[in-house]
Amino acid sequence: MTEPLPTPRTFLPSGPLRGRIRVPGDKSISHRSVMLGALAVGETRVTGLLEGEDVMATAAAMQAMGASVEKVGGEWRIHGVGVGGLLQPQAALDMGNSGTSTRLLMGLIASHAITAAFTGDASLSKRPMGRVIEPLSRVGASFTPSPGGRLPLMMTGASVPVPIEYRLPVASAQVKSAILLAGLNTAGITTVIEPVPTRDHSERLMRSFGAELEVGEAGGERIITVRGEADLRPQTIEVPGDPSSAAFFMVAASIVPGSDLVIENVGLNPTRAGLVEVLRQMGASIEETDRREVGGEPVADLHVRHAELTGVDVDPALAPSMIDEFPVLFVAAAMAKGRTVTRGLEELRVKESDRLAAMAAALFSAGARVQETEDGLVIDGSGGEPLRGTANRPVQTHLDHRIAMAMAVAGLSSKDGIEIDDTRPIATSFPDFQALLDKVST
Repeated sequence: MTEPLPTPRTFLPSGPLRGRIRVPGDKSISHRSVMLGALAVGETRVTGLLEGEDVMATAAAMQAMGASVEKVGGEWRIHGVGVGGLLQPQAALDMGNSGTSTRLLMGLIASHAITAAFTGDASLSKRPMGRVIEPLSRVGASFTPSPGGRLPLMMTGASVPVPIEYRLPVASAQVKSAILLAGLNTAGITTVIEPVPTRDHSERLMRSFGAELEVGEAGGERIITVRGEADLRPQTIEVPGDPSSAAFFMVAASIVPGSDLVIENVGLNPTRAGLVEVLRQMGASIEETDRREVGGEPVADLHVRHAELTGVDVDPALAPSMIDEFPVLFVAAAMAKGRTVTRGLEELRVKESDRLAAMAAALFSAGARVQETEDGLVIDGSGGEPLRGTANRPVQTHLDHRIAMAMAVAGLSSKDGIEIDDTRPIATSFPDFQALLDKVST
């Protein structure tokens, strides 16, 4: 089978971004809605589900294990099999580029006595899975990964899963969620201790589906417990807009002179809102209107106007609440006045790509002044002057959707445009990104 050819594109300087847009549904909530709906008995209905390739990989995997997942009109309907009811998949589960699908599904399967093989694309196959293999092995699951704890990987869930207490060695919502999902079919109390809070969509959704889940605090750490052999009830869910997708338009409107843009229905969960805080520290004009609650999550429309940005020293404690937004924050920093310093970002080296190295190289090639450190970037901004552009030297995205979108935004505020080597990965999380960008920037 022939590999599809790359789809390059040059993103050219833009006029002001204006109008009203709505970004796709939150990817994290979409994944979890499909998984928990597949574990409930009855029909769960979901509107606003992100229909990118990553979430569709989760949907296909749940279907392979017995659930029914289908789109009817404008909503998705999921008929679940019940906790403990997952079936043995008849073929390998192809996760494409989705690390979230892989790690969370490993958690689900860990407490079911079934065997599953996981495969993924070239980018996903480079990502380490040891951080979930270790705690899930304590639950009783067994694993045969490729060298380095990577995909392709075979696993067998525990016949009699064991409840564990696990302190996260690094801040990771995926590892936390994998353990909690395993706990749903494990008799007794499963406990996760979180020294640094991470996004809490799993906790919110598990509670809404009827799981006995409690969150407490001791010694400055979050203590999350879930009682196993849960009986989940089907739900009707409205997925709010993804703040990680809105981030690209927040930065674009902030750096392109004359911009005046409204981004509707953006989720502003406190564990995800770090970028808004940092952009405001830099001087961005971001106004929240029509604050409300959607699907148990705080939501607002964001009115973003162009503003002169100033470099800041980003508090490392904010990293977990904006970990996916750093690539586009680096673009904002490249356009700001003065120096921006980021630290504590080792996690970015094990994403879809090494995002620190990839963004340092991409911004440098476009004319930005950037220094890569062990755990972050130091960027001396242009003071609002457009970047030079790439001049027939395509940016290497390393099959990473967020590198591609971040550098597309940088192209809007460049002299000669910025060429992206391959725009195909964007479809994993934001299929309409290019069309929306063209709509508001023409």
